[in-house]
Amino acid sequence: MSAPRVSIICPIYNRIRFLGEAIESVLRQDFLDYELLLLDDGSTDGSAELAQSYSNRYPDRVRYLEHPGHINRGIAPSRNLALRGSRSELVSFIDSDDVWRPHKLREQVKIMDDNPSIGLLCGTVNYWSSWCGGKDRLVPTGHVRDSASGPIDTLLQVYPLGEAHAPCPSDVLLRREIVGNEPFEQQFVGAAQLYEDQAFLVKAYLAAPTFFSSRIWLDYRQHPDSCDSVAVREGLYETARAQFLEWMAQYARSLEIREKNRILARIAEAQRDLGHPKAARLHRLGRRARSAVSRAIRN
Repeated sequence: MSAPRVSIICPIYNRIRFLGEAIESVLRQDFLDYELLLLDDGSTDGSAELAQSYSNRYPDRVRYLEHPGHINRGIAPSRNLALRGSRSELVSFIDSDDVWRPHKLREQVKIMDDNPSIGLLCGTVNYWSSWCGGKDRLVPTGHVRDSASGPIDTLLQVYPLGEAHAPCPSDVLLRREIVGNEPFEQQFVGAAQLYEDQAFLVKAYLAAPTFFSSRIWLDYRQHPDSCDSVAVREGLYETARAQFLEWMAQYARSLEIREKNRILARIAEAQRDLGHPKAARLHRLGRRARSAVSRAIRN
């Protein structure tokens, strides 16, 4: 069989409540040249059986994967395993509690085709609370609109080093060649799992330009059982951020790039900010503005 244009990776762990809606949002896409890889990470709530039922119903489009012995290994090993099993030049992700809008793949693939130099694409995200009676919030990603940003500029302007919002994993489309087969860092476990996606994005930013679109492709479900919500509630956010910044400093030192010292200086600044009580409180509340943190410290 010829390879599809897009491989879609959906890691699953005990998301029976939302999983069907996430899968159906992929099946409703008005772009059909894709494969959907459902990787179950040792679920015990029926999620694996539901994923297998979709694979049985749509064998030409949906594949079911799991770790040997149906063990739980975490989101980074799961994403890496699915990525190794994918066949496409373009890769997208959808978390098992999020929902895509029907035009997501069609519009994103066209932007990629029209801009062959970009490696990563993302858009404005709907932080989706209306599904449970709350109020939705549109959040633009990145520091520019409908244009590409160079690697160093993206890294320094976008969270967690800059003020602009970082992409949601479920929103991105990227060229597989820029990240390889093992881009997700398996050391990010426990509380540090909060930053597993940020480590992946750091690698992607530095590999090729990123395109930030104003278009809306994702409904990013907000609920109290999400990884972010649990970590903030349990006071683990600062620990996770500190571990990530240490990893980022080590990764930056390993690179042969012209502006390494500028990156390391910004990381050191973020590490200093994290140790200040007011800065820590801002991070717990999910603030992305480095300048706001600095103002809090001065005051």
